[in-house]
Amino acid sequence: MSLRVQAEADLAATLEAPGDFGFPLVLTDPSGTQSPAAGQPGALSGQSADIGTRIDPDTGMPVSGRTSHVALRISSLVTAGFTDLPRAVADAGSDPWIVSFEDLAGNEQAWKVKSSMPDRTLGLVTAELEFWKTL
Repeated sequence: MSLRVQAEADLAATLEAPGDFGFPLVLTDPSGTQSPAAGQPGALSGQSADIGTRIDPDTGMPVSGRTSHVALRISSLVTAGFTDLPRAVADAGSDPWIVSFEDLAGNEQAWKVKSSMPDRTLGLVTAELEFWKTL
């Protein structure tokens, strides 16, 4: 087995395992196709982040802001039935890719995919998110 294949397989343990970084989430594509809910076959888990401080790149000073992202195995997206990877949808009149997950307090929020960075060598896609709405 090559190191690349082993590294992608290791993502199941490091990225998706609920005792480690794995956190349940639901992904919805622009056509309305949605991943199964947590606990269902094909449900998605990945790393999620919702952080409340940013650094102004011009001044280097902290500013109030919010940044969020999710990291998902590409193979898990395929298994869940997605034929494309999450990405930004530029047309404001079109439905975006939506990711929803709970914070540690159990509050579920929906996020719109702002951009994505697939790593097809490792089999990982990281999607930068922007707040969409509280569910």
